[in-house]
Amino acid sequence: MPDPAMHEALQLAIRAGNPIVAIENPDESRAVALVRLAAEEMPRPLFEWSVTTGLVAADKTEKEQIVAEGKPAAALAHIVAAAEPAIYLFKDLGPHLKDPLVQRHLRDAYHAFNHTPRTLILVEAAPLLAPARSMTLSFELRPPSMQELDEVVRKTFKKIKDESFVEVQAKISKRQMEQLVQSLRGLTCDEAARVAASVVYDDYLLNADDLPRVVEAKRRILASAGCLESIATDRGVSDIGGLANLKAWLKQRRGGFSGEAKEFGIDEPRGVLMLGVQGCGKSLCAKVAAADWNMPLLRLDPGVLYQKFIGESENLLRQALRQAEAMAPVVLWIDEIEKAFASASSASADGGLSQRMFGTFLTWMQDHREPVFVIATANDISALPPELMRKGRFDEVFFVDLPDGKSRENIFKIHLGRRKRDPTGFNLPLLAQKAEGFSGAEIEQAVISGLYRAFTEKVALTDDHLLAEISATRSLSVLLAERIDALREWARDRCVPAD
Repeated sequence: MPDPAMHEALQLAIRAGNPIVAIENPDESRAVALVRLAAEEMPRPLFEWSVTTGLVAADKTEKEQIVAEGKPAAALAHIVAAAEPAIYLFKDLGPHLKDPLVQRHLRDAYHAFNHTPRTLILVEAAPLLAPARSMTLSFELRPPSMQELDEVVRKTFKKIKDESFVEVQAKISKRQMEQLVQSLRGLTCDEAARVAASVVYDDYLLNADDLPRVVEAKRRILASAGCLESIATDRGVSDIGGLANLKAWLKQRRGGFSGEAKEFGIDEPRGVLMLGVQGCGKSLCAKVAAADWNMPLLRLDPGVLYQKFIGESENLLRQALRQAEAMAPVVLWIDEIEKAFASASSASADGGLSQRMFGTFLTWMQDHREPVFVIATANDISALPPELMRKGRFDEVFFVDLPDGKSRENIFKIHLGRRKRDPTGFNLPLLAQKAEGFSGAEIEQAVISGLYRAFTEKVALTDDHLLAEISATRSLSVLLAERIDALREWARDRCVPAD
């Protein structure tokens, strides 16, 4: 059943006498269902056209062809000449508008239908060309609601159960079902049905274990689009050594997007800003948070946003933010945010582009209502405008410092275990002591280099291999000592320690 609000809005657009209404959305089956229901309830006869079927009467059992396939200009000329009240649904007319004859017939339809009981509805998978856009009322087909997606999952499960020769079971609580349905947001109804079918057919069981599979299937469908990159979340909380405060904060807000939290009166978490030394786990935290919350992770690369044509950069940012909202619930990771907006706080030679981009982003952060959790990371935040850090933009600003001794032990333990080595066979306190001032990334590289050294010598990895690599490494804490000290001083009274 289509969203009642959209159903009423479409009927209103038709009754108001709009001659041409455009639904620019790739979810064709849902748009067509919405138009057919509106025509049925008004009631008005419905005629449908596509380049492969021609013009047919949609409300008749026998689909008699009125205008042959492959003739968009003839189909438009026919509906202009017809005088009776009707709704005409044209699918993918947009590509044919490059033909001047089709353009002229469309303009004739616009003038003939104006303030008459006739409406032409264009369902387009891609945006219309400029000449047609000026004649159309754009109708927004919002993504399927939670209620629609819930109905899709239940219908899909019932269909599989009715058609299968083996027992199909559902062992899922109301809360788990809500989480599963929420994870499908941003997909079309057809895509959601395929994802639901895939997890049920996998073991003929619908339960809580299917939630990570749904998130991964959604990630593969969404893949990469524009400035957003879909990132695999293959890390868990146990992969982070240290950062206890940050991990506790994220754990506390894990259920913040649930219906139960909303009923309790809790506002959805908006985001977190992480400032810190390079290689200390800020990017890893974004992946872990998405995995722990069973949400897809989208990465926004600020470097891709800036284009050479006027207005293109701002448009790319707006498209990326709209797409993140359409895919919600989702974690939006903005890596090295200072690269995108650093010059917004001072005079720059970009003609005010950074300020405009920054204003667009701030407005969106303040006003967006979809469940999008923003994780922004930065290595140097002192150049960023102060408006970005005030409460209401981000829920909290954390400073991620170099790991202390206990955290370095845990990091060695994690990376040794990940590479099939028993951490108990190593002197972790000694390794952590010798690696003082090392970041998590530098510790990982010491383990990797030690393994190469042992492999070349054809012997088992030992403490000596790791100590040799530690001694040979000049850490960032030495190379950039002054910069790191300045960063710590800046963050002392402005940020919450992550550990």
